[in-house]
Amino acid sequence: MRTPDEVAAMLRLRALGWGERRIAAELGCNRRTVRRYLAAEGWLNYRTPRRAKKLDGLQAWLRERFRRHRGNADVVRQDLEREKGLAVSLRTVERAVEGLRQGLAAETRATLRFETPPGRQLQIDFGEARSSIGGERVKLYLFVATLGYSRRNFVRAFRHERQSAWFDGMEAAFCRFGGVPQEVLFDNARTLVENHDAATREVRFNERLHAFARYWGFKPRACAPYRARTKGKDERGVGYAKANALAGHSFASWAELEAHLDWWMREIADRRVHGTTGEPPIERFVREEAAALRPLDGRPPFGQMRELMRRVQADATIEVDTNSTACPGG
Repeated sequence: MRTPDEVAAMLRLRALGWGERRIAAELGCNRRTVRRYLAAEGWLNYRTPRRAKKLDGLQAWLRERFRRHRGNADVVRQDLEREKGLAVSLRTVERAVEGLRQGLAAETRATLRFETPPGRQLQIDFGEARSSIGGERVKLYLFVATLGYSRRNFVRAFRHERQSAWFDGMEAAFCRFGGVPQEVLFDNARTLVENHDAATREVRFNERLHAFARYWGFKPRACAPYRARTKGKDERGVGYAKANALAGHSFASWAELEAHLDWWMREIADRRVHGTTGEPPIERFVREEAAALRPLDGRPPFGQMRELMRRVQADATIEVDTNSTACPGG
């Protein structure tokens, strides 16, 4: 019987693309032993007599719920009773997911950081915070955008988290960075995503978001449900902005808060040595990412644009707001 650590190593190596034969040779064990543990997706005591259990036949369901709730067995137990009509003890659920817990931990350790090339991706998110403004504790919403390659941040405070704030935040980030990335990654916010099927990964975006993305020329992407780690760079960026930009500060007015955030982005966030890249984001941005972004070309904000359908008159003009205008190309 192999130890839990050895089984965790098997799972990590399989995640890296190793075959059963190669894993067996690396760990000095029989190929059938490797196959048994990989099929179980975790450590198991094969000497324990097999008896019928209440949760037999629910392995796939337990695996999906356990991953969804990030290892919280008690929430899985509640789902069991509510959806399957099975009232079991917490200990029963914990025994059933024991191998899954080790597999989840091994997956976390074996996760490779997903790096994007310059200009590929911008990750965006909102985070709630409270700050003293004009002598009052005010709830505000921090929009944080992080370029995937350089890790350069953009932060703006809003009084709400409605769709207009998402759009205004993205446009302000595009202006600060001087260009538009190929894709923008965000969570499954209701103002942006109408439906995201966890099984098929089919996403239905809000129609106005589609129009906004077409206007600026980027591809919208939504994180997989229950996988916020997909945009981990921006998740950390939100925490960094809360703890570093706002903590311990008070402001006389909203304008003073905005001026402080502009200063903080320029003098602090851009210039600190990033823990992953080992260099200041502004240097990495200027050297490799700025030129990879799509130029703005003087494009006005999306909110100033209107899509109208007009019939061309016999004199090659169209009517806009009661004014007759020559039809382009007419």
